[in-house]
Amino acid sequence: MSDKLRLRFSKTGRAVYISHLDLMQTMQRAFSRAGYALKYSEGFNPHPLISIALPLSVGAASICELMDFRLREEADLTELPARLTDALPEGIEVLEAYEADRKCAEIKWLQIEGRFEYDERDPAQMTEKLREFFSRESIVITKKTKRGMGESDIRPSIRSIEFSPAEKAVTLKALISAQEPTLNPEQLAESLRQLYPEIAPDFAKFTRIETYDKDMNLFR
Repeated sequence: MSDKLRLRFSKTGRAVYISHLDLMQTMQRAFSRAGYALKYSEGFNPHPLISIALPLSVGAASICELMDFRLREEADLTELPARLTDALPEGIEVLEAYEADRKCAEIKWLQIEGRFEYDERDPAQMTEKLREFFSRESIVITKKTKRGMGESDIRPSIRSIEFSPAEKAVTLKALISAQEPTLNPEQLAESLRQLYPEIAPDFAKFTRIETYDKDMNLFR
């Protein structure tokens, strides 16, 4: 068994409010409680060899999170998901564990689903206006960067996006850039707040569904 291992796990329900740093600590404790010894780095400040591919924003859900890890001893990867899930808090479930043969840097696209909620406005009308807005060739927003505030065109980072009316809401399905550049789904709602506040949602939430490489092959 290779020592380069990977988990696919979901983070839903109340667990969406666990921060990235807290999630890393939660995972470390879960391995220990489940009877698995993680490998540690060498040097003056050793740390467990685990890493999450694409850190998830607080409040966002996912059923396709990926975490790389290394164990000190060989383990039965068919048993690991259930044992680890039993040691994790409600809302975090390990779906599978396997040997990793691809680098997470190869992830390019994220499939997401979302919900734009409207307290008063008509979802059917909002759907049509949202379709029109996101059909623009350019959507330039102001966002925070490492150098301060700057402008960014998010439209090239949206491979596809579609909207459907629902009860007091508009649902969306989209393929967005995961890396180089990274498009946070929240920036879809933020673009409306900045450029078309009349159709900006009263509340927005998003769920990651699947990961793909640059050729739209499923990434594992």
